[in-house]
Amino acid sequence: MSHTTVESPHRGGCTESGYRTGQRRTVSLAVALAAGLVLAAAPTTHADTVTTTIDVGDYPVGVAITPGGTHAYAINHGGDSVSVIDTTAHTATTIEVGNGPGDVAITPGGTHTYITNYYDNTVSVLDTTTHAITTIDVGQKPVGVAITPNGTHAYVTNSADNTMSVIGTTAHTATTIDIGNGPGDVAITPDGTHAYITNLYDNTVSVLDTTTHTVTTTIDVGDKPKAVAITPDGTHAYITNSADNTVSVIGTTTHTVTTTIDVGHGPSGVAITPDGTHAYVTNLYGDTVSVIDTATHTATTIDISNGPYGVAITPSGTHAYVTNYSGHSVSVIAIEQAQSTGSLGSLGSLAWPS
Repeated sequence: MSHTTVESPHRGGCTESGYRTGQRRTVSLAVALAAGLVLAAAPTTHADTVTTTIDVGDYPVGVAITPGGTHAYAINHGGDSVSVIDTTAHTATTIEVGNGPGDVAITPGGTHTYITNYYDNTVSVLDTTTHAITTIDVGQKPVGVAITPNGTHAYVTNSADNTMSVIGTTAHTATTIDIGNGPGDVAITPDGTHAYITNLYDNTVSVLDTTTHTVTTTIDVGDKPKAVAITPDGTHAYITNSADNTVSVIGTTTHTVTTTIDVGHGPSGVAITPDGTHAYVTNLYGDTVSVIDTATHTATTIDISNGPYGVAITPSGTHAYVTNYSGHSVSVIAIEQAQSTGSLGSLGSLAWPS
């Protein structure tokens, strides 16, 4: 939802997404962002508003919200930590994790968070009550992570060796699957049968059967795809294309791109409202969030300063939490309720700064 001089692919991948610029480590991806013109109406100001900005750690990238909506977990790539935000008080506490954390996913029961550590080649499993951490070895330069709806497995993309680690959440053991070139973000369908993975260097999305662990389809998308989110009904996947400033909409039945939508400069993360009516896209280099109407495929914009990167939406659909990479903060957006009043949560997707 990443984000350098590491060979990996993004924030989304930590490198591919490149983060930590100018810090003790530099992660940068040479991605030339072209101004894309595909099909979108000229953006206008959206009615949603930023109500609060919360200070967190250095260079925050990924973000996820607990199923109950009480806390947001923001990953601080430059601080080797996670900020746990109380969504009522808007206060944050900090917990140290691995080296170069990037993405985060929370189990359906809200008991554990899974955090990818780009430079450690590990995943930190954080107990949300005790804050105890279990560490699991995965592939090289892990970037994205997603958990199945039944909570039995976590899927982790390893950007430097073009694989995916599948972790059993009970035994904490991992198996490895070959994926595309520079896998970054991952999202799982609501029925748990398929995983969609962005491949930064192939300009493709791999569709993985979660039962057979085979790639069943590869779909061409835009230039340098970073993040992916799937609609609550499972019918469409939204892909941010970081180098051509677009979003590809994939029909999950036909496995074809049905629409391409212009957004802002350097789209990174994407999350979909619980009612499926809108997709929120962070534009890292444009300092904006594009709000896409999923019915009309038109986009409006919200101004957000300091490099908006990852995004997640509360289960109530009332607020979006956006990490600001260069601002070391999280912005809270109040969502206009005429547009989104769903009850199911939406996890954010990301891909680290390029």
